[in-house]
Amino acid sequence: MAYHGQVKVGGSPDVRELAHVIITKVAVGPMDNNAYVLRCRATDEQFLIDAANDAHTLRSVIGEGGLASVLTTHQHGDHWQALGAVVAATGARTLAGREDAPGIPVPTDVLLDDGDTVRVGRVELTARHLVGHTPGSIALVYDDPQGHPHVFTGDCLFPGGVGNTHNDPEAFRSLLSDVETKIFDPLPDETWVYPGHGNDTTLGAERPHLAQWRERGW
Repeated sequence: MAYHGQVKVGGSPDVRELAHVIITKVAVGPMDNNAYVLRCRATDEQFLIDAANDAHTLRSVIGEGGLASVLTTHQHGDHWQALGAVVAATGARTLAGREDAPGIPVPTDVLLDDGDTVRVGRVELTARHLVGHTPGSIALVYDDPQGHPHVFTGDCLFPGGVGNTHNDPEAFRSLLSDVETKIFDPLPDETWVYPGHGNDTTLGAERPHLAQWRERGW
């Protein structure tokens, strides 16, 4: 079946099989967070994006293959509720943005800066530091050599707009600027966006609305 990215808490994960990596998306409660497990086809190494909640569900998606690493996209509590339990069960190393790591109660093993390379087996992703939703939010870009790019945006980009900047005009301008210059400008319309909550989108679907987002201020 074709991947659609529409998942719900208590429902089945959705799986996308690319040439070099398999992406599994699952939703966990109580705030309908998305978590993503990436598995390198060549090595079977696995990588988790956001141990948001419900360690049992996350461990069932991880399965018996083990977990090498887990990225927390940002410091907000709904994105790390299961982090301690997942790390204790798997021994996975932890990654987070340098500026947000102090706000995550599980120690961070690898501090990420903009442009850093994150490896999942033989697969490489690029960390993009996006400032505004939090000081140290990290998106991950996978530029599929046999297809279009894929970007995991945490709470920085959703269908219909950027993430919540809590009515702070400066934070909004910062986040929109970073999303434009680091995500929209270098990546094509075909780029698939995997957000921290809700359904997926593409840059092509969102690009025509950037000016509208700027004008409305959120």
